[in-house]
Amino acid sequence: MRMGMKRLLREHGFDTTLFESASAVLTHADFGEAFCVILDINLDGESGIALRRRLADQGVRLPVIYITGNDSEANRAAAIESGCIAYLTKPFAARSLIEPIERVRPAVT
Repeated sequence: MRMGMKRLLREHGFDTTLFESASAVLTHADFGEAFCVILDINLDGESGIALRRRLADQGVRLPVIYITGNDSEANRAAAIESGCIAYLTKPFAARSLIEPIERVRPAVT
């Protein structure tokens, strides 16, 4: 899934950084070039929503898009409460991922 999303994002002109785990995201030191984060709700036993909160506690307050193959009212409510810009259920159309990213992309001058 990650590699497919990476190819899709590259096709639309976005550079990406992929992470193997939630802990790899948390130890990443430089979010300076990032303008958006895409997180799965379920990260090998960890919560993408909890990860977003931990990133915010570290000062990383980028817009977040959540994806999930386990849609539920509880997940959806928690994601929306956390301030996500999109909540996508797998499988999703490519456009549903690209549109929210384009909305938050900084203008190129």
